[in-house]
Order: sequence, then structure tokens, then C-alpha cells
Amino acid sequence: MKKFLVVGLGNPGSEYARTRHNIGFDLLDAWAAGHSASFAVARYGDRAQFSIKGRTIVAIKPSTFMNLSGKALRYWLEEEKVPLEKLIVVLDELALPLGHVRLKLKGSDGGHNGLKDIQEVLGSADYARQRIGIGQHFPKGQQVDFVLGRWTPEEMEFLKPGMERAIAQLESYVLAGPAFAMTQYNQ
Repeated sequence: MKKFLVVGLGNPGSEYARTRHNIGFDLLDAWAAGHSASFAVARYGDRAQFSIKGRTIVAIKPSTFMNLSGKALRYWLEEEKVPLEKLIVVLDELALPLGHVRLKLKGSDGGHNGLKDIQEVLGSADYARQRIGIGQHFPKGQQVDFVLGRWTPEEMEFLKPGMERAIAQLESYVLAGPAFAMTQYNQ
């Protein structure tokens, strides 16, 4: 099967729009728009679908809030009949410099509550995840405010090439496979 489920993590609602924690939503918006696709409200989230050289991409932005992403993700895996090895989760990463991209095929939740919920619901950590660096430029004790804060214009300048790199990596993943995508684009 040449269908992939790509789930961007974030929080629904205008108060979370354009925040660092919602980079998964923002990346899927940009990727879908680049393929003339748009999101429509669906069960447990917004859904867009597009094709790249014979591969179908089903993009989901869960409406269940970040820390409860597993319910939406499991629903869409079953609804679209996509096996776990064709799932990619896109999320923010404090431990990576701003705009850096890292794809892994499995691993721990790394303290990320969205991944923690997904792994609890799926009972597995064996799925691809693409982490996009949001940096760590915040005073001690201000992590939550930083993560839920909006991007500054200066950050957006650094983020744009990172977003382009992340989209290129996702396209490489679905066209050439994960090994090639990781070798070419992981930083």
C-alpha cells in the first residue's frame, strides 16, 4: 500500500495558532498548501489528502489537544487502514536548535506529552516521528510559556528553511524510504 498517515501534533483553537508547540500543525498546513490541498473538519481533527507520485498522503491535525493525541491517531490509523509502519508523527522538539529536523523510526517519548499519550494508546513506540527544533531560548522555569508562546519575527526567519527541509524530508520518506530521508535531511 502506498498510503501514509502523517499526523501533526498541536492544540486546536485560535489561542494556540502560530505557537511553537503547534509546529506540527503549521508544517502540515504548509505541506498541504504546497500540493493545493486544504483541511476540512473531520472526526477527531482536521483532514487533508493529496498525492505525490502515486503515494497518498492523509494529513491529520488532531482536535483532541496535544496531550490526548493518541485517541485521534488510533482512530485515523483504523479509519484509513494504514499500518503503523506508514505512520509519521510531526512534533516540536526543545532539545533541537531552532529549525533543525530529525526523523527517527522509533524511540521514547523524550518527555513529550503528545508522544507519551500516543505510545500509551498504541501500546508501541515503533512508529516514525519527525521532530522539528524550536530551541531552548527561555529563562529557567519558563518552559511552558516558551512552548505555548508565539514565534517572534526573528525566529520565523530561522524557521522557514527548517520547515522547507522538514517538508523535503517527508516527501523523501514517502518516495525513497526512511533510510534515505534520514541520511539526507537529519541534522
